[in-house]
Amino acid sequence: MAAPDFTSARWRKSTYSNEANACVEVASATNMTGVRDSKQRGRGPILAFDQELWRSFVGKLKAGGFDRP
Repeated sequence: MAAPDFTSARWRKSTYSNEANACVEVASATNMTGVRDSKQRGRGPILAFDQELWRSFVGKLKAGGFDRP
């Protein structure tokens, strides 16, 4: 499988981001979602997830599936 191309992707920072820029950014490419560390200013690694896995992850987050007891 070829690596997804995020060079022209529009990255979005979390609305929970703080002024220290300690957050994540997310972008979409063809059938993939990329996640990167905002502190790296676009020079760090990108974690890529297929769309189905990403939707499942976000759905579980919204449902509180990762909340600590």
